Amino acid sequence: MTGLALLSPALSHAADGAAADNGQPSAAPAADATTVPELQAEVAKLKKALEQSQRELAEQQGKQPAAETAPAAAADTAQAGEPGRGDAAPNQPAQLTQITVQAPNRLKAVKDVPQSISLVTGDQLAAQDAEDLPAITKRLANVTTFSTGNSREYSIAIRGLGYESNTESQDPSVLVTVDDVPYAYNPLASFDLVDLDTVAVAHGPQGTQGGKNADAGGIYITTKRPSFTPEAHYEIAYGGYTVGGPSLNTQGDLNSWDRIIGNAVVGGPVINDLLAWRGTVSIDRGNGYIGNIYNASQSYGNTDRIQGRVQFLLTPTPNLTARIKLDFKTSGAEYSNDMTIYTPTPTQYGNGAHNPLSSDASTRLARSWFSNAYPNYYTQNYLYGGGLNAVDVDNQQPLITRSHGGTVNLVYSLGDYSLSSISGYQQYYFYASNDEGTRFDITRASGGDVDYHQFTQEFRLNSPVGGFLDYQTGLFLLSNSTQGATNVSKNGWGADAGAWFASASQYSTLDASSAGQVLMSNALNNLRKDPYEDAEKRQEAFYAQAHLHFTPAFTVTEGLRLTYEQRRTWDNSLITDQGDGAILNPTTPINGVQLPGGGTTAQIQQQYPDATAAQIAAAQALRKSQIGVLWNNLTAQPFYKLQPTWLLSPSYKINDDLTGYGSWQHGEKAGFALNTNGVSQSAGAEISTAYELGLKSLLFNKTLTLNGDIFYNNLKNYQQAVDVFDPYTTALNAAAGVNPPTAYVSTTGSAAKVHVKGLEVDGLYTPNAYVSLHFSGAYNDAIYYNFENMGQPLENGNLKTPYRDVSGHRLPGAARYTFNVGADLRHPLYFVDNGNDEAFLTFNTAYTSRYNSDNTGLSSYAWIHPHAITDLSVGVGRVDRNFDISLLVKNIFDNTSPIAQTWDNYTPAAPRWIGVQFSGKL
Repeated sequence: MTGLALLSPALSHAADGAAADNGQPSAAPAADATTVPELQAEVAKLKKALEQSQRELAEQQGKQPAAETAPAAAADTAQAGEPGRGDAAPNQPAQLTQITVQAPNRLKAVKDVPQSISLVTGDQLAAQDAEDLPAITKRLANVTTFSTGNSREYSIAIRGLGYESNTESQDPSVLVTVDDVPYAYNPLASFDLVDLDTVAVAHGPQGTQGGKNADAGGIYITTKRPSFTPEAHYEIAYGGYTVGGPSLNTQGDLNSWDRIIGNAVVGGPVINDLLAWRGTVSIDRGNGYIGNIYNASQSYGNTDRIQGRVQFLLTPTPNLTARIKLDFKTSGAEYSNDMTIYTPTPTQYGNGAHNPLSSDASTRLARSWFSNAYPNYYTQNYLYGGGLNAVDVDNQQPLITRSHGGTVNLVYSLGDYSLSSISGYQQYYFYASNDEGTRFDITRASGGDVDYHQFTQEFRLNSPVGGFLDYQTGLFLLSNSTQGATNVSKNGWGADAGAWFASASQYSTLDASSAGQVLMSNALNNLRKDPYEDAEKRQEAFYAQAHLHFTPAFTVTEGLRLTYEQRRTWDNSLITDQGDGAILNPTTPINGVQLPGGGTTAQIQQQYPDATAAQIAAAQALRKSQIGVLWNNLTAQPFYKLQPTWLLSPSYKINDDLTGYGSWQHGEKAGFALNTNGVSQSAGAEISTAYELGLKSLLFNKTLTLNGDIFYNNLKNYQQAVDVFDPYTTALNAAAGVNPPTAYVSTTGSAAKVHVKGLEVDGLYTPNAYVSLHFSGAYNDAIYYNFENMGQPLENGNLKTPYRDVSGHRLPGAARYTFNVGADLRHPLYFVDNGNDEAFLTFNTAYTSRYNSDNTGLSSYAWIHPHAITDLSVGVGRVDRNFDISLLVKNIFDNTSPIAQTWDNYTPAAPRWIGVQFSGKL
């Protein structure tokens, strides 16, 4: 991994000398055909010229010609990233060849581009089976992916910005772009990412270089492209979690080795020099690390995924290249929701006042309705997963997610100019059916339901390079829509729901007789609430970015983007099944919605003759409190605005190995609105201005790449999920005697001002042909500069004031210190097969200092302590990569820091995983 600079969404690299400043090819040393990745598909014209130059040079040197020139970090991969694979003498410094970043139809040395990124190659990721964004971003600088396994909760933060800040109506702060197609919805990137060329992260506002805009940063993923050289290779891993302490071995065999991870790639020419293809298939299936006491056949944290990708490269003329890609991704039955381990609720509030635990699980489960069936259930089953690192739920169903899409990328050369058309479609489906966390029939099929569709179209023009001015400009169009239960989750109630949700006074009244108990059950049994939302986004943008080369050493880069944003959301919240207690419905409309079947007290007594008037009133109040606020189709406040993005960045090449730069970036994220309890709640446009000073260097005879920068970022209207005071539910709670009565509802919102400052360093050291060391680190101070209305955390639930001022507090998810360090060590085994075999060891350690995991209240119970996670791979194989076998260990030191926690529960992270991996070529 190296610190680089981003020029455009399409990222790649070329060997030193592969392209001159004018974009024309020049001779490059021949490389071992077994060690260089595939050339980017859209530079087919340059590819052919480079291949011809390599063949001629190889013939002169008497070597086998390389099939492809090295793109996408091949310089690092062949010599630095893969020790022992280059031509350097074993004990001589392995000089780093010049790494470049690719704009369409041009190559530019990274140290000459004034913007920092951090990059990792696909081969490095594959060596340690890092195949999803949480694993990948552990190997990059100052970027973190937060995931509990629920893809709708996927959030990505760069420099502490972006933690759980996206909804279906909201743009992500950190944009993921795959093969030039931006994902305007983070869950699209929640599936496994395999057969990759490079992954790079860029800091600060993005958009002047093309694609979609983002105000915190971007992650740019490049998959390996089709080639006219035949290839077929595979990777298979077999292993399992080593769950420490008590487990469900006797009930669910949770510790068994049963996870299979397999990837296969095949491709090559269909018609020589005209049509090539590449097919990729991936499967990942196996048990998780948390069992279910109630249903031992369920394994939480499990994987059940299969996905595929097929690509075609068409080169009908020397001037035209077409790349067509189709992909599908599906997750079968994955249990990742409700992976919650409960802990005792503190008996004191944050100010020392006594907590009566009126609505706590300990109080509810002590009610005879539950304790008669399961005495001591709270202590023996509910707390700490029953001491078995487990859950105990009856109605939880697996998450169902799937996605498919396609891309058509056309590149046409017009002399020294190139024109690109990039068309993309992506679909994502999500369905959750959640439980409340016990084995009782309380909640049925609750959770989100999302059907997302996205269309993008980009036209991009690139000028010739080599003169005073070169530029890229284009148009970008986006249209997406989301339907389903998104803003407000669907919910269903079971036979035990009445006894669970009744207040203390309601329960006492209803439990006094068998007639009251029937009323209590029927009040909510089989009731269903299925909200529906339709959110639409439209974006039309013009962008241009130019480089003014005043001298060979001094360049000024400037960019401008104008984006017209349109946001519209409408939704409703309605009862779709009245269940068993329709007669208990309110007789007056709720927010204009009239529920059917509601009766008077006399009418209800005819159906429940033994029930008292007090019991009927209690059952009616209970049902009304759970129904909550209803509303018919309602359009939230729309958002229409022309928003600018700009970049101004001078750079100066001090010498061939040292470049300094500065940048001023400005970006804006569209505002939006959601209906909360039938009232439109708006979040204004998020405005980000970032400043950066940096140095890029090659040191110690070009064996060390070392890049560093300092940065300052100022944001206004920082969008994030917030808790809003809910007067409707609070009033119902007060009437029912709930203590404390204060209720909140989660919605959209913003902090007035956020400030972020810090420094970053990123490097790669290759002292010889057998050793490669990568490292990156960051100091990050991300604080709320002005945020006076954050919701109270749970430990302040007794306070009458619904909000608190958290100005000066650190942002949730924003660790102050992070770093990762890793190595790739390889050495031939000269005593075996004349050195054609080798031993290798790779590892990566990612460290984060403490951070707060509560994004709505910054609870003092939500701090995640400092921790580090180390992944290791050690093995032997052929130098030509025809066959490798390795022992793979993830989280080798079994770090147990939770993913998130609050004052009465936590979500455990994955424990140590051990497996054996086989890889090779066919």
